[in-house]
Amino acid sequence: MVTVDMRSLLLFSAFLRVFLIVYGEWQDKHMEVRYTDVDYFVFSDAADLMASGKSPYERTTYRYSPSLAFLLLPNTFLHRSWGKFLFSASDLLVGVFIYTILKKCSVPKNICTYCVMAWLLNPFTFTIGTRGNCEPVVCAIILWIIICLMNGNLLQAAVWYGLVVHFRIYPIIYAPTLVLVLNHHFFRLGQKPVLRIWSSGPSKKHECSTAVTERNVLVAIKCIFSRERIIFGVISGAVFFFCTGISFYLYKWEFLHEALLYHLTRTDPRHNFSIYFYHIYLHYEREFSVLEKLISFLPQFMVQLVLVLRFARDLPFCLFVQTVAFVAFNKVITAQYFVWFFCLLPLILPWSTINFKWKGLCCIFLWMGAQMHWLLWGYLLEFKGKNVFVELWMASLVFLAANTCVLVIMISNHTYSPLFQLLKQNSSEQGLKKE
Repeated sequence: MVTVDMRSLLLFSAFLRVFLIVYGEWQDKHMEVRYTDVDYFVFSDAADLMASGKSPYERTTYRYSPSLAFLLLPNTFLHRSWGKFLFSASDLLVGVFIYTILKKCSVPKNICTYCVMAWLLNPFTFTIGTRGNCEPVVCAIILWIIICLMNGNLLQAAVWYGLVVHFRIYPIIYAPTLVLVLNHHFFRLGQKPVLRIWSSGPSKKHECSTAVTERNVLVAIKCIFSRERIIFGVISGAVFFFCTGISFYLYKWEFLHEALLYHLTRTDPRHNFSIYFYHIYLHYEREFSVLEKLISFLPQFMVQLVLVLRFARDLPFCLFVQTVAFVAFNKVITAQYFVWFFCLLPLILPWSTINFKWKGLCCIFLWMGAQMHWLLWGYLLEFKGKNVFVELWMASLVFLAANTCVLVIMISNHTYSPLFQLLKQNSSEQGLKKE
């Protein structure tokens, strides 16, 4: 393998992103099709409104936290591309965090670098930030939370988790996983956890001992409602409600509906990758009941529950499969959602037994092929005006099947490896176990 220096990789990636931002400005002015994402104009307009003392929610389709508009205030008085540089910097930070997490697990340097390349040199990911999409900020915070937990910084992880859920509601799906991984036998407040060590060979099976919980009900209750879990839940919840309370105080029900409630009952008649879009399109003139809007979450909930209970201790992998499943079964799926699991993919590659030249390429071609197949019908509908709604819906079914197939392959070829190893028991716990 060719050796790639991490610093050189970061410098090249930074130069590439700056070039794309500058090129994007030129394309926006000289070509009919703009390079900049339409959402970026929404963010910028919301920031302009906030700078003038108005509500960012006066901008139609702005359905994000006010903190996003606040971060983009320099767009108003500095330069309109400020947000793109901010998002691209977060994109680079994701690469640094991926490298940090893998190094903490003793993954060899060259493998760490190649895993970082899977993010930094991915055409899909480096265009997201440069086109003005805010998802890299969320990805960076999610990875930082993992680093905080690996360092034993429970309080800091809780604060950042509360902030990221307020900033972008979807990370709420990680709450059960983060709570379950804070098992008292593996993670204790004030004590640095023992991390897993990467091995190129087959790993030993890590099983959580249930001897204590089977013999002593009090110990079982203490394990479930451990101090670490309670502290994490209370602090992250307090931070979330504090930020939400301030936003509600400033922008009232407009904020609550657009930034939070809208995403729970969202029905989008426009064509997208979701299998639900055609049903919503056909019945959009009829008002959906709250029950109908919420019942679509049932498949998501069932899949999430199974994945969390099975893989929670293998934290990065569990977050990855959760995100893939959540996106695949969501009511609305746009291309930017794929970034949510792309940032977690490099964290699980060292523990995957998939042969890239064969099964790996097959997975890539299957997923990309299903996506291109959908885009073909989307092009005929959007630009040619042809009535291909049924074909587009069938393409959505094919895309769901492709996502499911790739997910099953990833799970079946993953070496299960809990993030934290069993801690030594103190004298009081040993006494309870003997009893």
